[in-house]
Amino acid sequence: MRDHIPVVVQGRRRRAGRAGLAGLLWGAAELTVTVGVVVLLLVVHQVWWTNRQALAGAHEQVRELEREWTGPPALPALPPPANDPSPDPSPEPGSVPDPDAGPSRAPSPSDEGAPSPARKPPPQESAYGVLRIPRLGVVVPIAQGVDKRAVLDKGYAGHYAGSGQPGAEGNFALAGHRNTHGEPFRHINRLRAGDELIVDVRGKRYTYVVGRTLPETTERDTGVIAPVPRSVVKPEYGYSEPGAYITLTTCTPEYTSKYRLVVWGVLTS
Repeated sequence: MRDHIPVVVQGRRRRAGRAGLAGLLWGAAELTVTVGVVVLLLVVHQVWWTNRQALAGAHEQVRELEREWTGPPALPALPPPANDPSPDPSPEPGSVPDPDAGPSRAPSPSDEGAPSPARKPPPQESAYGVLRIPRLGVVVPIAQGVDKRAVLDKGYAGHYAGSGQPGAEGNFALAGHRNTHGEPFRHINRLRAGDELIVDVRGKRYTYVVGRTLPETTERDTGVIAPVPRSVVKPEYGYSEPGAYITLTTCTPEYTSKYRLVVWGVLTS
């Protein structure tokens, strides 16, 4: 009988070892599944939910701007009485005129139909315009600044600080997400020469036409948003003459932020 005791004990140890290993493997499998589910939920939230949320907010912002622009105009001020003793509103000699009033001159024939660009930048991070890309079916608010949380993650197109204003001489440069958060610039790689880029600002419309595209450049290629846009990394891409330009920038390849894709347009009306 004593010869059989070690055999019995050894078998029990083996079974216990197998049970412990099975439990360990089962726990690892459960942990892997849990981590996979969490990652999947994060991906769904980032790729699907943020898109829906940002798109809904961006479309509501567009509607709000359009309501503001098309709302009833303010009532005109009543004319003063004939015997109103108030002084002539023209500035006295040596006084400083209102800087926003512009130069005092009679309009010239060349002014007819000319665009009236904004005189100064809008408040930081506030939506003030709408970008329309008919070929892609994109309608997106434009806000001042390119801060991710305050502007881009809302599904807006962000206006680079220091770049030109809509309809004005210079380069009106915009950034937008290509993936997630509304991804308004996801398909700008599909734009071709001649496609329209329409910018509406407080009832005024500026139409640009796509001229050139830079498929890929580094994130530090600041030349693409210069007043006369031209890549400093790939100088064969861009323009060499002053004009009224628009620039769209986004990340490339998709789902990365390694490089930048650039589309340029020129003002036509």
